[in-house]
Amino acid sequence: MAVTGIDERLEQVRAGLKRIGPQEAYKAYEAGDALLVDTRYAAQRERDGLVPGALLVERNELEWRLDPLGSHRLPEAVDHDVRVVVFCNEGYASSLAADSLQRLGLHRATDLIGGFQGWRAAGLPVRLPQGTAD
Repeated sequence: MAVTGIDERLEQVRAGLKRIGPQEAYKAYEAGDALLVDTRYAAQRERDGLVPGALLVERNELEWRLDPLGSHRLPEAVDHDVRVVVFCNEGYASSLAADSLQRLGLHRATDLIGGFQGWRAAGLPVRLPQGTAD
């Protein structure tokens, strides 16, 4: 069995994804054409804030929650045609997560280029953590 390092694996995965930028993700969400799924750790969400309307799904639960055939699926996981845009903090782990969802048959799954940090840098809506000044 050939060994592949994570950098090479990430490159392979991304070659099979139609990754999207923050503005495109925002427009798709606003149009009702995409679920935004935040897989960041709770500590990152508490520190940096949330994308309003994004589903919060820990990475270790992602496949269980978004598989339309799964017994633990979220109500939003209605079928395999749902467009899912996964994001992590900077857009690395989310590429691997989107690939995993595609392997479950969610053929429109992708990830957000730049992750949450790219979203925030683009000036898109972020709900700040409690106790943080605007």
